[in-house]
Amino acid sequence: MTDPNAIQPSALDQLPDRDPEETAEWQASLDAVTREAGPHRAAYLMRRTLERAEAGGIALPKLLETDYVNSIPTSAEPALPGDPEMEARITAWNRWNAAAMVTRGAKHGVGGHIATFASAAWLYETGFNHFFKGKEGDGSGDQLYIQGHASPGIYARAFLDGRLTEAHLDNFRQEAGGNGLPSYPHPRRLPWLWEFPTVSMGLGPLSAIYQARFNRYLTNRGIKDVSASHVWAFLGDGEMDEPESTAALALASREGLDNLTFVINCNLQRLDGPVRANFKIVQELEAQFRGAGWNVVKTLWGSAWDELFALDTTGALVRRLREVPDAQVQTYQTRDAAYIRADFFGKDPALAEMAKLLSDDKILECFHLSRGGHEARKVYAAYKAAVEHKGAPTVILAQTVKGHTLGDGFASKNANHQMKKLSVDEFKTMRDLLELPIKDSDFTDGVVPYGHPGADSPEVRYLQERRAALGGPAPARRTHALAPLPAPAEKAFASFDKGSGSQNVATTMAFVRLVKDLVRDKETGKRWVPIVPDEARTFGMESLFPSLGIYSPKGQTYEPVDRDQLMYYKEAKNGQILNEGITEAGSMADFIAASSSYATHGEAMIPFYIFYSMFGWQRTADQMWQLGDQLGRGFLVGATAGRTTLTGEGLQHADGHSPVIAATNPASLTYDPAFAYEIAVIVREGLRRMYGEAKPGEDQNVFYYLTVYNEPLPQPAKPQGLGIDEGIVKGLYRFNTAESAGLSPAANAARIQLLGSGTAIHWALEAQKLLAEEWGVAADVWSATSWTELRRDAMDADAALLRGEERVPFVRQALQGAEGPVLAVSDYMRQVPDQIAQWVEQDWSSLGADGFGLSDTRDAARRHFGVDAESIVVAALAQLARRGDVKATAVKEAREKYGL
Repeated sequence: MTDPNAIQPSALDQLPDRDPEETAEWQASLDAVTREAGPHRAAYLMRRTLERAEAGGIALPKLLETDYVNSIPTSAEPALPGDPEMEARITAWNRWNAAAMVTRGAKHGVGGHIATFASAAWLYETGFNHFFKGKEGDGSGDQLYIQGHASPGIYARAFLDGRLTEAHLDNFRQEAGGNGLPSYPHPRRLPWLWEFPTVSMGLGPLSAIYQARFNRYLTNRGIKDVSASHVWAFLGDGEMDEPESTAALALASREGLDNLTFVINCNLQRLDGPVRANFKIVQELEAQFRGAGWNVVKTLWGSAWDELFALDTTGALVRRLREVPDAQVQTYQTRDAAYIRADFFGKDPALAEMAKLLSDDKILECFHLSRGGHEARKVYAAYKAAVEHKGAPTVILAQTVKGHTLGDGFASKNANHQMKKLSVDEFKTMRDLLELPIKDSDFTDGVVPYGHPGADSPEVRYLQERRAALGGPAPARRTHALAPLPAPAEKAFASFDKGSGSQNVATTMAFVRLVKDLVRDKETGKRWVPIVPDEARTFGMESLFPSLGIYSPKGQTYEPVDRDQLMYYKEAKNGQILNEGITEAGSMADFIAASSSYATHGEAMIPFYIFYSMFGWQRTADQMWQLGDQLGRGFLVGATAGRTTLTGEGLQHADGHSPVIAATNPASLTYDPAFAYEIAVIVREGLRRMYGEAKPGEDQNVFYYLTVYNEPLPQPAKPQGLGIDEGIVKGLYRFNTAESAGLSPAANAARIQLLGSGTAIHWALEAQKLLAEEWGVAADVWSATSWTELRRDAMDADAALLRGEERVPFVRQALQGAEGPVLAVSDYMRQVPDQIAQWVEQDWSSLGADGFGLSDTRDAARRHFGVDAESIVVAALAQLARRGDVKATAVKEAREKYGL
């Protein structure tokens, strides 16, 4: 049996020991310290030795945790510039108005959060007064990712500096009247203030990392020097449970993003209770970030603790702070001095002696009030250390009390996240604590008043002067008056009009070829941002590697294995392609940063993100919503689309529903093009709408979702005739008739209209031929490029009718006079084409690939789902038979003939 106390073999056993005697002496010294001074002293010496080694550049594994104390000792803190007393008064007004706004709104039942900003007020105010650069100075200013639940405090500050009125505050969470404030940071709802939507927790941290990375990308590519911009992300310690919150930490340190700072408000509480009740969230986060290569600054204790640490000559206090779980720290916040003496100090004889030197008031000051995140000087020291640190991103772990200054009914209570209001008496207590000049008589009819020192008061002048010195108001979003991007040469688009002849070309390849031409455009080519989640070769994009280069801040420090090949793997510091590795979430964060660069940096960029369609909306639909909220523009491309085109991959890869999910996003224009020339028309229109001359009343803040397929098929020439491009853009046009297809139907032949989208149109064309040659039925084939846009147009027509305006939906206009019933088919579930059923005047039926996917050949999969050409024929005959247009026996005969 192995002795558990025996020294176990380690990696060091693999290294030769050049001086065993010296090694033995070091080990003996450690054993002696442990015997004579105890294990705590031995651990202390080991930590200090490792820290000294790290500071001296000796290659050793880093310590993942440090003591539960501030990283910056009081003696090393820089002096707080400005006027601390003035800043304290400004912060008091903001605390008051944030609480008043939510409380007044509670009368209308609209909700709101008070406790989060109460804990984080100094984290924001210190930044606004001394660090956050605005957009009216040089460059683009800083990018601020505000914690969603702290939005009342940001509104309160905007009220103090004159950007909001009392009417705005009284309409918090009441936007329908047109003068309200959205609940959280929503750029689409309040685009002059908010830049980044953050309340979908976890997406803010992820987006902040990729925003900092995109800033470097813009600078390194020579688009715009934004090296002075700093990204600040304000997060909650509970939010760090979200996997997206920490998903890209290694990317940030790997690329040395010292233009990024995370500020984590460690108030130790989630929505329902402690974040780590039996553990310590600060220590856990420190280890996580240090392990990922970040610079970690802990700001845990306020200045009241200085006396206690000075008395801690044995290290007992530091040890006790490390071992007390977070939930117990919360309990101390709500208990009296006697309880804290017994439970905290009474556990160790040395601490018990220390407690004798402390008054009850001192103990309560330390355990109830004094946290590092509540003192401007402590926060300033941490922020200064963050912006001055080079070579790695910084995380600041700031300990606070949730509900600080809101009274005993709020502070550290488990329920405080759901507590929406204070009573009048609680407000009066808060007023006295904050020393605000608000009279009892100001509480008219029990309604808490807003507080404002006056537009020309010293507080407001100070606030505005500080912001002017830092480059203007913050947060703020600016939509620059950018000139429309010039349209690329028509040649790039027109080259698809003639088709591919006898050559088989997948629509994925057609899209890639179009992009190759567009990125060569002298005017706009450099603005394209190709984004791929490690699938460029799957989509045939490897030819872009040597011409555009793959972005890497280090360039290429190695000789690629395929250097002697034409399409070698080329990385470059000014590379244009963002090849993200296997992370759809990271790729979407890239896309969001690039898609909103027109506002963030005043530089219009054209991102296109190409991905396995199944792994787009299904995995990252929350980020697509974030993209719409952030008013992003660009092209999402779902490649290897459809439920039956990706042979052999099975149900986890077979996308039969992404257009359904996309249809739920109002900012997404969803297209399922069948042919190469359709892709060209859609992309050309997308460039015009998002980046060119907008039509009156047209919303430019949209993005396009295109599905493209990996099935090589002949690409036909673009049909001649008026209205083809309009039909492609609006969602439907007639591709051919039985007559134009050369099928020569009889004059009295039964007729049906076949609507197909994407790859399904090829089955419809085959069915058209079978219907004519084997059943004497004439079929016209229509390309439905966008079921969703047809539906939206029809819904707009319905809304217009309610307003008394007569308007015919485009789908009804297009199909007007078309003979026979309509049969729609796609490579998606029937719900996709059925979106337009209620606006089609003809008899309607549809086919689709409902259910789970499966692994098999394309033909077998289509037969399984009943969407192949033969299944379309049987469905068409059944529809015609119900109308009496063909004999009922034809349906049975067709089923038997085709083995259905």
